[in-house]
Amino acid sequence: MINTILVTGGAGFLGSHLCESLLNEGNNVICVDNFSTGSKDNILHLYGNPRFEIIRHDINLPLYVEVDQIYNLACPASPVHYQLDPVQTIKTNVHGSINLLGLAKRTKARILQASTSEVYGDPEVHPQPESYCGMVNPIGKRSCYDEGKRCAESLFFDYHRQYQMDIRVARIFNTYGPRMHPDDGRVVSNFIMQALQDKEITIYGDGHQTRSFCYVDDLVDGLMRLMNTENVVGPVNLGNDGEFSMQELAEKVIRLTGSSSQLSYHPLPMDDPRQRRPDLRQAKEKLGWNPSVALEDGLVLTINYFSKLALGHGEVNTCDFMMSESS
Repeated sequence: MINTILVTGGAGFLGSHLCESLLNEGNNVICVDNFSTGSKDNILHLYGNPRFEIIRHDINLPLYVEVDQIYNLACPASPVHYQLDPVQTIKTNVHGSINLLGLAKRTKARILQASTSEVYGDPEVHPQPESYCGMVNPIGKRSCYDEGKRCAESLFFDYHRQYQMDIRVARIFNTYGPRMHPDDGRVVSNFIMQALQDKEITIYGDGHQTRSFCYVDDLVDGLMRLMNTENVVGPVNLGNDGEFSMQELAEKVIRLTGSSSQLSYHPLPMDDPRQRRPDLRQAKEKLGWNPSVALEDGLVLTINYFSKLALGHGEVNTCDFMMSESS
């Protein structure tokens, strides 16, 4: 069955891969993006596809299209970007969700919210199951994103209960791969760009805090399975349950790039989680989904992407913002 599918944030890192996969299945895809952090370069290769349409639009304003499914990925996802305009970030999560839920209600479309592992905050339960309510600072610098996503989840479930809306909620853990922005402050892109330039690898904290890293192809497959599996509303964790310390990740990147970079330690940012790993039992049992790309294999593909990016555009400078290792 061919569906008409709306992907908000479709020109972003995740969104562009999702648009590509949906098109490969023969769907009609409407990509919506205000290009605040998304890039036309990410979707340039899709322009010639007659089933692909692009709309420049901010979801804080109502949108009127006819669709069968909606994937809501519209929100800056890296601390560097979402902290630049925190008011706009929380508006996108709250006002944007209300607008898209209204669209889904009118068109009777199934709608998926791309939520985040950040709803768990600095967790006291490890690994994090979907039943864990989290420990989030509601007034910190990260709260525009963390609490914005928590509020969006609340809106989705309220629409589901009150209007019997067909919703899906995915809690996305750290994801990496080609088309990440080199200056977005996420730990994988920062480490790779610093290593490629033989700069010091910047680690915040003692390097023992842990994260799990999911390759983008696995994550997109999980999103599509969740959207198309009947009677699974969520929330469902999507990520890789392999767990690595920041120091382990840095050492892998140095080895795989052949870099001469040294590790440089700095104070840990406020509210940065000490550990983060998804409990994937629901995704495995209900969706039949399990990430398959090993970290080193995914890092090689990502390093190749950034190497070509640097060669094509000259030296790419890493950002001056403090990165967060939770992204």
